[in-house]
Amino acid sequence: MKKVLDIKIVATIMVIFCTLASSAQDLHFSQYFNTPLLVNPANTGFAPESDWRVGANYRNQWSSILNNPYKTMSAWADAQAFGNRLSNGWLGIGGALLNDVAGSGGLTSTRAYGNIAYHQLLGINSLLSMGFSVGYASKRIDFTKLSFDDQWNGKFFDITIPNGEPFAYSRVSYLDLGVGMNYAFFPSDNTYLNLGVSISHINQPKESFFSNSLIDQRLDARYNVFLNGMFKLNDQWIINPNAYISKMGTAWETVVGLNANYNLSGDGFTQMIAGLYYRSGDAFIPMIGYQLDDFKLTFSYDATTSFLKNYNQSRGAYEISLVKTGLYNSGGKNVKCPTVKF
Repeated sequence: MKKVLDIKIVATIMVIFCTLASSAQDLHFSQYFNTPLLVNPANTGFAPESDWRVGANYRNQWSSILNNPYKTMSAWADAQAFGNRLSNGWLGIGGALLNDVAGSGGLTSTRAYGNIAYHQLLGINSLLSMGFSVGYASKRIDFTKLSFDDQWNGKFFDITIPNGEPFAYSRVSYLDLGVGMNYAFFPSDNTYLNLGVSISHINQPKESFFSNSLIDQRLDARYNVFLNGMFKLNDQWIINPNAYISKMGTAWETVVGLNANYNLSGDGFTQMIAGLYYRSGDAFIPMIGYQLDDFKLTFSYDATTSFLKNYNQSRGAYEISLVKTGLYNSGGKNVKCPTVKF
């Protein structure tokens, strides 16, 4: 009984913390490399082997200890434009949708972004990209599903009693702006390096369920840095080490790891994907996937390493990602920016 009570207490604390401190840490995916438009707007249209991409992601977190686990979903798409008119560059256009539902109060966040980026070749072995995003975000909560101390009648929580909290809104919405830059270096057919930096919430929008006169709660700017490398070892193996660092207010997230592609068919048509990542102070993240031509499906699992593992038995979250790439015509394309491939 005591263990069950402890679990409920910790779960409650987690929900309260994440609800009240949601501005301290943005929504995120462990497979950040499979949500390129959300990480950096300069990634928009940055797909050397294809003309367009579409992707979908799903994350389920803390289902082992919460009756209403955190569920995060996204869908995104981007495409290259004016590549036949610009001899040394091209334009990237895309958009992304993000939805998150959390906790007993149905705290729901919905965001829609439109991205644009320009990619310019620098000589024959490097590329510079600049991107910009503009989005609309909405967050809402159902306070009737939550209980507050003023609603305790001595025997139970009575939701018909006023909660006594100074909430002014149950829904807030705002404009969200971001900017980013990438630099890619490809000295040979077997080596590719990419460094990117981005800033989201650069306009620091107000996000609060309280009135402006009571509290001026604004989103901190979020700074992202990632380093990505691809190395072809032979005709069977390509390895992809990468690192991602994000800072928002006082909250930090650092994810480092590596995944590898194994050539199953000999021509790269079918590939097996496996990897392992680590989020500092939080979880190990094993990943497995399969690629069939221009479809890629990957699955990852967050195995908790922090103190929460005592309550969730290391069962943190799982994620599923599906990405489809394509060409405007079946005759292929003139690749301006080489990449490592089988």
